[in-house]
Amino acid sequence: MTTDANGQTGQHDPLTEIVERDQTWPRMARKYGVENPTPPWKTSLDGMCDALDRADDPAVPSGEQRRDDEDALTATVYPSVPFPESQLVSLAHSLLDRGLVGETELRERMAAVRKRLEV
Repeated sequence: MTTDANGQTGQHDPLTEIVERDQTWPRMARKYGVENPTPPWKTSLDGMCDALDRADDPAVPSGEQRRDDEDALTATVYPSVPFPESQLVSLAHSLLDRGLVGETELRERMAAVRKRLEV
């Protein structure tokens, strides 16, 4: 995870916008009458973490690095974001910080998902 001179990570606009929308799973589930306590995207998140664990690329953070990043980010940048949303946002933040995904690419992927969901 990259940090500035004070050891702080940078903000990423797409993630800030996500947090500001406050679309946590309990709130969204109530809004749409869904009773399942597990967000539908949690399985994909777990699969992404499994794939990262198996990546043969030194640029990809290890499971331990991702957990350390998540702990640091949830304590400092995303303290108001509940679990598992904090896990998702922290992973995206960590990948952005490492340059493994760019903000433009993240925005495009989020727009594509939103478009599929709004059909």
